[in-house]
Formats: sequence, C-alpha cells, structure tokens
Amino acid sequence: MGFSAVDYAVLAAYLVGITIFGSRFRSSHRSVRDYFLGNRRTSWVVISLSIVATETSTLTLIGVPALAYTEYARPELGGSFTYLQVVAGYMVARVVISWLFIPAYFQGEMVTAYELLDRRFGSQAKHFAASLFLVMRALAEGVRVFAASLVLAAVLGASVPGLPHLWLWSIVIVGLLTLIYTFEGGIAAVIWTDLVQLVIYVAGSLVAAYMLVRLVPGGWNAIVADARAAGKLQAISWSLDLTVPFTFWGGIIGGCFLTMASHGVDQLLVQRLLTCRNQRESRLALIASGFIVFAQFGLFLTIGMMLHAYYATHPLPPMATNDEIFPAFIVRSLPHGISGLVIAAIFAAAMSNLSGSLNSLASTTVLDFYKPLAGVTDDARLLSLSRWLTAVWGVALIAIAMLARGWGSVFTVGLTIASIVYGPMLGAFLLGLTTRTASQTGAMAGIGVSLLAMIAVRVFTPLAWTWYVLTGTVLCVAVGLVVSRVDR
Repeated sequence: MGFSAVDYAVLAAYLVGITIFGSRFRSSHRSVRDYFLGNRRTSWVVISLSIVATETSTLTLIGVPALAYTEYARPELGGSFTYLQVVAGYMVARVVISWLFIPAYFQGEMVTAYELLDRRFGSQAKHFAASLFLVMRALAEGVRVFAASLVLAAVLGASVPGLPHLWLWSIVIVGLLTLIYTFEGGIAAVIWTDLVQLVIYVAGSLVAAYMLVRLVPGGWNAIVADARAAGKLQAISWSLDLTVPFTFWGGIIGGCFLTMASHGVDQLLVQRLLTCRNQRESRLALIASGFIVFAQFGLFLTIGMMLHAYYATHPLPPMATNDEIFPAFIVRSLPHGISGLVIAAIFAAAMSNLSGSLNSLASTTVLDFYKPLAGVTDDARLLSLSRWLTAVWGVALIAIAMLARGWGSVFTVGLTIASIVYGPMLGAFLLGLTTRTASQTGAMAGIGVSLLAMIAVRVFTPLAWTWYVLTGTVLCVAVGLVVSRVDR
C-alpha cells in the first residue's frame, strides 16, 4: 500500500507531540540532582513501566519478530519461542538485584551506579568502570539508533522511491527530536515520555498482530498450523551446546547474568531504580517490570510467527536483511492510518531508549568525572553543563549510528557489544559487594584482564553471546581475588 498522507500525519503528530510533551518538564528541575534523579516522588508503577520502555529498544521491536520469522537449522539459534528461556533468566536476575544491589544503592545519596565502586575501592576503580559504561552504552545505543533508521527508510523507500540516503536522514530525525526533549526535560521527561511511548508501541504491536490474524487465510488456526510445521512452537531446548544461544541453561544462567549487569550496574537502568522514593518501591518497580517484559517478548515472538504464516501466502517484499520484515509488512500491508500508528510505535521504542541513554551518559560524565576532578560544586553551573553534555552525547550517538550500517544484524550486534563489557563491570561490583578482601588494584586488574579475554572470546571462539557475561564475570572475580591477595 505504501505510506499515505494520513500515515505521515499520524507519524508527524507523534514526533512533534512527544517532543513538545517532553520539553515541558524543563521547569521541574532546579538542580543537577533534579535533572538526573527527578524529585523522587514518581510512583513506582510509572518507574516500572519506564524500566520496560527503556530496555525495549527498536532492536527488540524489529529484531525479535525477525528472529522468530527466520528459519534456522536448529531452534537453539532462533526461529521459535526459545528466546523466552533468556527472558526467564531476566526475571530471575531481578530477584538477585533486589536482594543484593538495591540495598547497597540506597545506602547514602547516590546518583550514579559507579559511586558504589568509589566508596568500596576508590576513584580509580570508579573511573575505570564508568569509562567502560560510556564506551559500551555509546556503541550499543548507536546500533539501536541505526535500527530505527531501518524503519523510516522502509517507510520512505516504499512511498518516495529513489530518495537518496534514507537511512542517514532517518538517523538525524530520530536523534535530534529525542535530543531536544531530553536536553530540556532531564530524567523527568525521560520517565514520563517512556510511559507514553510504552502505551503507543504496545498498542501498535497489538494492532499489527490483530491485522495479521485477519490477513492470513484461515486466521489463527492457519498461523498455528504453519508454526507447528516449521518447528516454531518450541520454547525449551535442553541442549548443552555452548555455541548456540537459546538453550535452557544459556537462557536461565546467561540471561540472569546479562540482566544482573544491565539492571544492576548499567547506569541506564540503575538510574531508574534510584529515582524511586525508597528501597521498597525500587524493588517493586524492578520485579513488576519483569512480568511485563516476559509478556512483551511473547507478543513480539508471536508477531514473528504470524509474519512467517503471512508470507507463506503473500510475496516477500525486497529486503536487505530480515530485520526489515516487520517494518516492510507495516508499510505495505496495513491500512492507511494504522500504518502510521504502528510506525510511530516503533519510533516510540527508539526514542524511549535513546533518551534514557543520553541522560545516563550525561549523568556519568558530569557526576563521575567532571565534578570530582574539576572540584566544581556550583549547582547552576553543573546543571547547565549537564544539558550541554546531553547535546554532545546526542551528536556522538548520531555519528556512531551512521557507522553502524555495516556491522550486521542489529539485534545480535547490540546484545553482543553490551555482553562483552557487562562481564568485567558486573565482576567488579560483585567483588565490592560480596568480599571484604578485594582491593582496588585487584578490582581494576580483574576488569582489565576480563575485558581483554572477552574480546578474544568474541574474535577467536564460537561461544554463544548468552554466555559472555557469566564468563567475563567469573574471570573478573577470579583475577580480582588473586591479585588482591598478592597485593596485600
């Protein structure tokens, strides 16, 4: 069908509306603490939904349906519901974080996750871990912004053939509009726009699922029959093969360690936990988000299964990669108006994740590096600098997104980048929280050796990415304990 004037109007209304809405939160913060933590009066329910929106990027919204749509030789590689094993691990990790990490973060007035390392080991360990976060988050978010550009490129390419550099213009549009309201509104804008964007992308996904049931000849029964014949209904694999990602063991253990890192030591999501009123509400927000995330991944995998049945009886659109399968369906097969809504939903996921990354990158830069090193305590100056560093990071992420075009599957690349760095970071935090003998030298040695080892693992071994965080964590803790013993 292509994008019509109605679709463009719906998409434009969303983009302009969310930017104006987020910008209105500028008056809600009078200090740098307000800019990064808000007033700590937001309901834990809102923060829980913000956590879900933040961890649901465009990688999820277009990558997970593509993963379920694609036919693989083995279900452990994808093409079925085996990814839910990893999501189950996400839920287990939330319990561990609630018990181990959250109480530590609420001892004192912390604003960033890395202040915990400063208190336990010293500033050098804090700066090392915070530097890793900045590099990892910038690279991973650049991939996510590029993923969003695939969507707009699919939209414009279907309706305005021959328009050059579609992906480039897509990156600029998403990046600049998100930057405007994050620059103005700080964490308050991020949290409340997350809530709006969650409603939009879930609603859009449900509409797309409903339309797929109607468009597949034979409806839901035909979709299930097609999925059964293609082996897409399998949800559990007991394989012990460490080279494939979606097994029960890789999912539960690997998914648990991945989320312990992403939600326990990554400032992007720790910042959400710190905006809660108290420790109890922080735990509630985190645990509740796990159930919502599980249901959400189930929906996205089901959409991929539906797309497989749909294209069994309809011609495939031209695509560079399978990551374009869901956006292409939206633009070419949904009625006018609904296409605009669902594309707006995918943009909502992209902008939600990007806004959170910009705010967390700026908070770590200002509070973990600039403030202690420069000795600046003037709040007005720090607040102004925080806004401008948000802008600097926005430009940097747009540039990285442009480079990410040739890096491969957006879903796999994004998770792999994060998983390589998460192990060393998580290991350092566990050394600090669970041992009394670990020293700063040991923690830094553990981080360094683990990081180099994980890069070597990625380059030279076939180990599945679901095992990366566990491997990196064990290496960091082991090296850290040995070096700390020698260092005494």
